[in-house]
Amino acid sequence: MTRIGLLSDTHSFVHPRILDFFKNCDEIWHAGDIGDFKTVEIFNDLKTLRAVYGNIDGYPVRNIYPEIQIFNCEEVKVLMIHIGGYPGRYNKKVTELIGSEKPGLIIAGHSHILKVMYDKKNELMYINPGAAGKFGSHKVMTAVRFEIDEKKIKNLEVIELKR
Repeated sequence: MTRIGLLSDTHSFVHPRILDFFKNCDEIWHAGDIGDFKTVEIFNDLKTLRAVYGNIDGYPVRNIYPEIQIFNCEEVKVLMIHIGGYPGRYNKKVTELIGSEKPGLIIAGHSHILKVMYDKKNELMYINPGAAGKFGSHKVMTAVRFEIDEKKIKNLEVIELKR
């Protein structure tokens, strides 16, 4: 079993309660718009960090993290991208990757809207953790933690923090 802490859109801000929320996780996944390299270091000091860059990320972050990550966690193939859309409204790139890669889990960010959905058409779970930073149109900062146990994605929890 692997415990995941998932967030997006920190925009160079890390709330200390999110670090506490992730303390028992095995890995942290960041779905882009990290902000600066200091943010990367904060998460790397806590746990193993998997990330993709977002549209606001500059050279230091883009030099380390790709636009798209495809990897396996336990027995689940994961597709992580910052700008990907959502079930029924995926962008062209994600639609093509779903067809070729057949992921069981898609992680996206960008919208600043927390969204967890099962995509029946493509038989996969979709998670957008919302925005964990204090910049943007969202009123509440959010992050997610969950477990992957072999093929099962389970025990999803959300933290909500006032901006």
